Parts: sequence; structure tokens; C-alpha cells
Amino acid sequence: MAKTDEPDLRGWTEEGRRNAIDVADMLGVPPEIYTHDPMSLIPALQEYVSRAPLNEFEQSDWVTLHSDLMSYVADCLVQKHGARWTVAEDPAAPRGYRFVIEAAGRDGQIRRIDPIDVVMKEFSSLPIDITRMLATAELALQSASPDGES
Repeated sequence: MAKTDEPDLRGWTEEGRRNAIDVADMLGVPPEIYTHDPMSLIPALQEYVSRAPLNEFEQSDWVTLHSDLMSYVADCLVQKHGARWTVAEDPAAPRGYRFVIEAAGRDGQIRRIDPIDVVMKEFSSLPIDITRMLATAELALQSASPDGES
């Protein structure tokens, strides 16, 4: 991988964290409350997605919603479960890698999930349920098959 194509893990992590805090603030959860307890955002975020006119969304609306939910899921996993962002090689991805969340599962094995996959799975089971989405992410991170390289 060429130097110019190196993943900016720190930038990605900081941007995702900032986005989650901004979403909380936009929905009326003060940043100091959200950063102390990310679960405090669940009621406001659930109300937001429940009221969103999904059938009227344009492409940019979908991208924003996916990004916001991915940021939130990842931030919850980082804050509540000690997970961390890392880079996984992915030849199918445009840049040859993607950012994933990893943490030790219940058996001590390192597990990896892509938060966007969790969000996409939630969109296949409408209506969107924030608690179910978080539970899916937590379960996957705690009990998914270990990454072959980890």
C-alpha cells in the first residue's frame, strides 16, 4: 500500500466520535451527558428514526442516516465495551481496507465487526429499533467468529 493510501485511523476514530456527539447534541442530549453515558441517546435517537420519513429520503439522506447510526453504534461499543477501531485489509473495498471495531469476546478471542454491516442489517428489518441494533452489535462482537488474522 502506498504511503498516500495509508488509512487515517486516528482521523476516522475522531471523526466518528465527533459525529456521535453532534448527533446527540442535535437531538437534545447535551454532549457532557452523552459522553458520560452513550445509552442516554437511545430514547431521542429512537424517536428521531421512528419519525423520519424514510419513504421520502433521497440518497444523501440515507448516507447521513447510515453514517450517524454507524457512528453511534461504534461509539457505544468503544465506550461501553472497551472496543477500538482498527484497520482490516479488504481487497473488495475501493482502498483495499476498511475500518472495523474489535474487542475481546467472552472467550478472550479478539472479534471484529463492521458497524456499517450492523446498521445495514437493521435496515433489512424495518422499523429501525435502536436497542435491537445495539444488541445485535454487542452480540456479534462478543460471540462472532474470530477474524482469521487475529
